[in-house]
Amino acid sequence: MVLLASPTASGEIVPPFPYVHATAYHVLPQTNSYESGYFSLVDGLDGRMYIGTAFYERNAFLVQFDPRTRSQKIVIDTHALCGLEATGYAAQAKIHTRNFVGPSGKVYCGSMRGEKHEGDTTRYPGGYVMIYDPVAQRGEPLGMPMAGMGVIDVTADETRGLVYAVLKPDGHWMLRDGSTRTWRDLGPRALYYGQTIVDGRGRAHVITRDGFRLASYDPASDRVTTRAIEADESLQRQHIPNWRLDRDGRTTYLMGGRDDTTLWSLDLFATGDAIKARRIGRMLDASPSLCNSGMDVAPDGRVYAVIRADNGTEFTGRPHPKSHFPNKTWVHHLTRYDPKRGRIDDLGVLAIRNPDFVDFQSRPHCHGYQTFPDGTLAPKDHHFALKINRDGDIYITTIYPFALLRIRDER
Repeated sequence: MVLLASPTASGEIVPPFPYVHATAYHVLPQTNSYESGYFSLVDGLDGRMYIGTAFYERNAFLVQFDPRTRSQKIVIDTHALCGLEATGYAAQAKIHTRNFVGPSGKVYCGSMRGEKHEGDTTRYPGGYVMIYDPVAQRGEPLGMPMAGMGVIDVTADETRGLVYAVLKPDGHWMLRDGSTRTWRDLGPRALYYGQTIVDGRGRAHVITRDGFRLASYDPASDRVTTRAIEADESLQRQHIPNWRLDRDGRTTYLMGGRDDTTLWSLDLFATGDAIKARRIGRMLDASPSLCNSGMDVAPDGRVYAVIRADNGTEFTGRPHPKSHFPNKTWVHHLTRYDPKRGRIDDLGVLAIRNPDFVDFQSRPHCHGYQTFPDGTLAPKDHHFALKINRDGDIYITTIYPFALLRIRDER
């Protein structure tokens, strides 16, 4: 069934879907090139958001956004912090990690390379793991886990003085012991965009690229074990899984994101030679659909995900004249799973409350949004991160332009 927009008696156009209105903030344009960034977003214990940026062939930055003052500032300049000057392919071009905040409030992130252009003869040396301490207001480099490899994930276990990193492209799963300050390879290779989760018992876990297995490291025994994950083949084909830990320290939620928005859960405390993934249901009943790491567990235990899908109505948006995908009618839905009620809801389509947050006409690379027939501005092409802070506010990043969207918790 095709849903149609219907005019009211006064001639007002009523969209056939509800809007989820967000306030948009243009991420500091001097910290990125091509108005792009990735899933590098985390909420600090200080109430501020921390965003990693991508400045190809030049540098990478960690930007702090303060929701109280709506101000932004650079808190990590990767090259300055690590004493680097290289450009081109040898530059630290991205902070692409999901970022991590420990009980100390310190923010952990990592750097990686950009793309190599024809004629560039430089070699990428390898990425760095870094910390920003909001209390001391300074950064600290933790070194290069492995030469030639970029850092795609950083997770810390501050209680035990351990830092975990997943490296790209080969998937090395690395451990840094704070007592020795050295990195070592734990053995299993993680998924291409793998992520470490530390459960409530202090054991670290990744999903492997070899057979989609669960690899677990126990610091108490200094031992790594692997076991099969029993799940549908469609999930096992995914290389960019959304993988988040619940507040109970044992339940993880897992969603593929590439045309399979089925939500699964794993019990990391389960015993046996295999761990069974429990199917919860599709976060959005649409195909094709996509979730670019835009999933998180809220403080109240509900799971949110932003999912891109075809519009499916005649109420289609007008793309930017320079859109890379002028024939696509994508919209981005905010969805939610409530484990207490056992229910999944489509909350509506993302829309922008302040359409003048960036000059779409004069700024380059700002071509990823659309305007609906009722004049509402909305993201069209790409979302990336979704993070819910301790106040219950939802933050989402988009590109073209690189923006941070804030959805206030009205409660």
